[in-house]
Amino acid sequence: MPALTFEVAPLQLAPAAAGALAYATRARTLRARGHPVPGWRQACWYGGTALVTVTLVSPLAGLSDQLFLAHMVEHLLIADLGALLLVLGLTGPLLQPILAVPALAWLRVFTHPVVALTVWSVDFYVWHLPVLYQGAVENDYVHALEHMLFVACGMAMWMALLGPLPKPAWFGNMARLVYIVAVRLIESVLANVLLWSGTTFYPRYAAGERLWHVSPDADQATAGAIMMVEGSIVTICLFGWLFWRAARESDERQELVELAAARGVELSEQRAARAVAAGRGDALRRRILESGEPR
Repeated sequence: MPALTFEVAPLQLAPAAAGALAYATRARTLRARGHPVPGWRQACWYGGTALVTVTLVSPLAGLSDQLFLAHMVEHLLIADLGALLLVLGLTGPLLQPILAVPALAWLRVFTHPVVALTVWSVDFYVWHLPVLYQGAVENDYVHALEHMLFVACGMAMWMALLGPLPKPAWFGNMARLVYIVAVRLIESVLANVLLWSGTTFYPRYAAGERLWHVSPDADQATAGAIMMVEGSIVTICLFGWLFWRAARESDERQELVELAAARGVELSEQRAARAVAAGRGDALRRRILESGEPR
C-alpha cells in the first residue's frame, strides 16, 4: 500500500491565510463599533477556511496527484462545500470596505445570478479540459491558479443565491429554484460523461492508477459518481432551505400587512413582499411602528 503523507503548498494556502486575517480584522473592527458579526456566520467562514486548508494539506492532496477520483473529491471540498461555507460567513458590513473602493465596484457584477452562473460554468468546464486539468497536476503555479479560480467562481455562484448583497427584483423563490436546478444540471452533464463515456480523458493518472490497482475507467467513473452524489445531497439541502425560506417569508409578509393595517399605515402586499425578499422586513416593521398609530 503506497504511503500517504501531509503536504504544504504555500501558493495554495496563502489566499486562505490572507482571507482569514482580513476577516478577523474586519470582524474585530465591527465588534468594537457595536455591530458584531453573528457567531454562526463567523463559524461558517472559519469552518470554510479550515475545510479548504485541511483539504490542501491532508494526504488527499498527495493522493489527488495519483488518482482522478481523489482530485475530484479535493475540488468538491474546496470549490463547492468550502466556497458555500465562506459565502455563508459574509455580511454586508464585512464587505463594505471592499465595495466602497471605486476601483473595485466592478466586482458587484459577479454577484448577479446570470453573470455568476455563466462565469462559474465557464470556469468549471474550462478547467476540466484535459490539457488544463492535467497541466495543473504537473505545474504548481497552474495548480494554485486552478484552485483559486475554483474557489473564487464557486463563491460567486453561491453569492448570487445566498450572499448578503441585494438581489435583482426578479430573483424570487421560483427563480432561485431554477438557479439551483441549473447549477446541478451543469454539473450533472460532466458527471454523466465521466461516468458513462468509457473513454479515458486524463491519461496522466495512469501511473497512479497502476500503483493503486485501479483501472482508468473505474477511476474516472467513480469520480463522476462522487460528483453526482455530492451534488444530489447539496441540492436536496438547498431545496429544503428554499421551501423553509418561502414559508418564513409568507408568514413575515402577512405579519407586516396586518401590523400596517392595525397602525393605520398603507402597505401593499407587493411592497411587503419586496422588503421581506430583500431581508429588510425588520426595517419596514420599525418604520410602520414609528409612523403609525394603533387603531
